[in-house]
Amino acid sequence: MTTVPKGYSFAVAAAGFKRPDRNDIGLILSHGSAAAAGVFTKNRFQAAPVLVCKELLAERPVARALLVNSGQANACTGEEGLANCRATLELAARAAGISANEVLPTSTGVIGAQLKMDKWAAAAPQLGQSLGTATAMDVAKAMMTTDTFPKFSAKSVALPGGEVRVLGMCKGAGMISPNMATMLGFVLTDADVAPSVWQEILTYAADRSFNALTVDGDTSTNDTVLALANGASRVAAADAKSVKLLRECVLAVCQELSYRIVQDAEGGTKVAHITVAGAKSAAQAELAARAIGNSPLVKTALFGCDPNWGRIVAALGRSGAEFDPQAVVLTIGGVLVFEKGQPSPEDLDALLAPSMRHQDVEIALDLGAGRGSFTLLASDLTKRYIEINADYRT
Repeated sequence: MTTVPKGYSFAVAAAGFKRPDRNDIGLILSHGSAAAAGVFTKNRFQAAPVLVCKELLAERPVARALLVNSGQANACTGEEGLANCRATLELAARAAGISANEVLPTSTGVIGAQLKMDKWAAAAPQLGQSLGTATAMDVAKAMMTTDTFPKFSAKSVALPGGEVRVLGMCKGAGMISPNMATMLGFVLTDADVAPSVWQEILTYAADRSFNALTVDGDTSTNDTVLALANGASRVAAADAKSVKLLRECVLAVCQELSYRIVQDAEGGTKVAHITVAGAKSAAQAELAARAIGNSPLVKTALFGCDPNWGRIVAALGRSGAEFDPQAVVLTIGGVLVFEKGQPSPEDLDALLAPSMRHQDVEIALDLGAGRGSFTLLASDLTKRYIEINADYRT
């Protein structure tokens, strides 16, 4: 795959954590030391891999490898969970021929169960055997849980010193309403970037992508996005122009991945693009957008292709954002729906029917109160979502 950044190898293993003969461990190895950055869940119950990852990055923002497993979250597992997490780093490091403190861990799965360390020990040698033969897509598939497809994006950008590549992958379909980035995600580049700048780039991109989506209003215990920049292209992003170009490329990759998450929402059929403008501040615009995007009534109306604009206005009214109701303008699919405190006199059901049948539904509000704006991606709420989550552990 020519779009994969230079200087990375990939490995997978089938441990059988939930299903036999399915790859459920993945490893990304940089051929040299890489600047490392991370953004993490704000949930107070932080999983063992989140705590270990943050500790490692605080000590040294450099790494060689990213480790992921699906089927076991290793969350709410106490000191034993922390010890088990560190033991998995030893196993992966041995397979890759590097030091354990050069590996950053991530996990996803059911909360509360201890890691199955016997299965880890048996599967770890497979990582060494597949290293260099597995692909980036293999790792993207190994990290899936309720996802119906792997989420992958790769782009390149021409910096003044030459071309660099950026690759992203993530998993996520449910428990999505970030206070960081509700899912697991990896971003790789072969650009040469200082660790502090790389962290700023990742934070910037996450705030405008993974932090701007919702499926169900739940923030997980394991949410993590990690990024490596190994400099294998020998092209540096050191001046302001290069940093800006790289930042925009990383943002484009992350926004494409976030769209895929909402597109693959558990049972989801719609992606609502909710844009709130004219708010007193960006924070108030976000309050308004999230109230609408997380409203079960709005979400079920989307599923039913019902242009029930009253649910949108009601959610806005309870959002906590400050505005004059008479100043609010609402459009759906570009059609004027509501202004000056009342609906358009047109036949809205007929006018909006085509837009509501599309997978992507554009909902735009202007609050007429300032210059703040925010755009949120949100899914609908379906019968299938309830079935998936009612049967999740059985």
